[in-house]
Amino acid sequence: MRQPSVIARRVAAATVSLVVAAGAAACGPEDNDAKSAGGDSTPHKGGTLTVLNSNPQQDFDPARLYTSGGGNVPSLVFRTLTTRNREDGEAGAEVVPDLATDTGRPNKDATVWTYTLKEGLKYEDGKPITSADIKYGIERSFAPELSGGAPYLRDWLVGAADYQGPYKDKKGLSAIETPDARTIVFHLNKPEGEFPYLATQTQFTPVPKDKDTGTKYEQHPVSSGPYKVVSNENDGERLVLERNTYWSAATDAERKAYPDKVDVRSGLDSSVINQRLSASQGADAAAVTTDTNLGPAELAKVSGDKELAARVGTGHFGYTNYIAFNPTIKPFDNAKVRQAISYALDRSSVVNAAGGSALAEPATTFLPNQKSFGYTPYDHFPAGKTGDPVKAKELLKEAGHADGLTVTLTHSNAKDFETSPEIATAIQDALKKAGITVKLQGLEENDYSDKIHNVKTEPGFFLAHWGADWPSGGPFLAPIFDGRQIVKDGANFNTGLLDDKSVNAEIDAINKLTDLDAAAERWGALDKKIGEQALTVPLFHPVYKRLFGKDIKNVVISDWTGVLDISQVAVK
Repeated sequence: MRQPSVIARRVAAATVSLVVAAGAAACGPEDNDAKSAGGDSTPHKGGTLTVLNSNPQQDFDPARLYTSGGGNVPSLVFRTLTTRNREDGEAGAEVVPDLATDTGRPNKDATVWTYTLKEGLKYEDGKPITSADIKYGIERSFAPELSGGAPYLRDWLVGAADYQGPYKDKKGLSAIETPDARTIVFHLNKPEGEFPYLATQTQFTPVPKDKDTGTKYEQHPVSSGPYKVVSNENDGERLVLERNTYWSAATDAERKAYPDKVDVRSGLDSSVINQRLSASQGADAAAVTTDTNLGPAELAKVSGDKELAARVGTGHFGYTNYIAFNPTIKPFDNAKVRQAISYALDRSSVVNAAGGSALAEPATTFLPNQKSFGYTPYDHFPAGKTGDPVKAKELLKEAGHADGLTVTLTHSNAKDFETSPEIATAIQDALKKAGITVKLQGLEENDYSDKIHNVKTEPGFFLAHWGADWPSGGPFLAPIFDGRQIVKDGANFNTGLLDDKSVNAEIDAINKLTDLDAAAERWGALDKKIGEQALTVPLFHPVYKRLFGKDIKNVVISDWTGVLDISQVAVK
């Protein structure tokens, strides 16, 4: 997942996406009290679910959405070949079949993937869903006017690099074959063992060609899920969904679809959202949010109220906040200087600056500490909870800086408690104890993003963060550490400009694995190996704390998204 400052749409999905979107093994609501909040814990069909969000559900077209696992609100309308497992915690990080009968059948080297659609799949108008519809849905995502979705297909599919979509090139993509109405075959440029994860993206949503209205399709996309769009106002600011009567639970083991109606209201201030959820008056009693966390002050208030505390969902998303170094800039070209900063870091103060231990967990690995990523514990430069300035000074002396040094830390001025002034100041204070004077360079969000993602302007020492496109080490490590992904004339995310042949080769080797557990173990080992170079200093993983209304039941929060899954929610 690209950093939230670059593509904010991913945050809510991922995620999604983006990403506030996306710690330790995730859990559901605190002590599981939330499942029984409000008395009878048995979920029932009926009622209206209200969703109160800050960010509008813009570009409600499966081609344009950047989601993982199918997204949250989008997955109520759009089904995909595969999807995320809708269960609490670790089990929710698994990929499972959706429209397909399984998660895909690869050939020997994972360059060809074959899927068979389930029988009885229908759109909201009762017409059958076919493999040709999925092929067409993917092809239209290549149209320039429908850009915004995940970029992988352009890179992975044979002959897709210059494809401009079906409006300009009616021949379509030969890399996708549909030998019959229920079979679809994908031909890839190279082995991709994680293709089942990619098949959760909304680009794999079926779109009937005769109902495609181009850029206007978002107003009324044809539903393949349990709900259909009946109203879309102001580009997703208000989205009203009602039941798709042709959706069959017999073909969909993941979505519960308890409410009769879903009313998504966006463009709200985060404090207003939390106030409304806290009060739970009227329709707000059956309301949730998919993008608004509790802040430190709000959480302190909620924690002191037993009834409110029982209505807080806790989740973890694959996401790491870290210090990044550019080793082409002095003094960060010296590994001992980078190591000294690692030792000097006071993670306790950084966690406090991020909102405290309830909202952030200290990190010493780049990969999030979840099994699906291949988390392998390591701490190459143990600073303890409050830093080791003595060891840091020793390393600085060995690096030729016995009298200390002065450096500049670039950060964002956005109040995100991630790359913002609070975090930068905590680092500044910690490094001062080791004889390192830190000058702070705060930039407005757009300027900050432009500066750190351009090879020509990237600073030597700055704050960064990264979230997963899906719960695996691949989309976490490759964009940041694969030398072939260094972009010299565009948005670059390989902050350490690492181009290590052994690292690149191991990434290729892991990508060939279709045994995702074996792949996870290899990703963890690779993370540990790369960590020795001190190109980053992992700081913390965020924890999501979100209120829900008093009449909400069946709260499910998985490690895939870290947030409440509205496909599982029932209202009283």
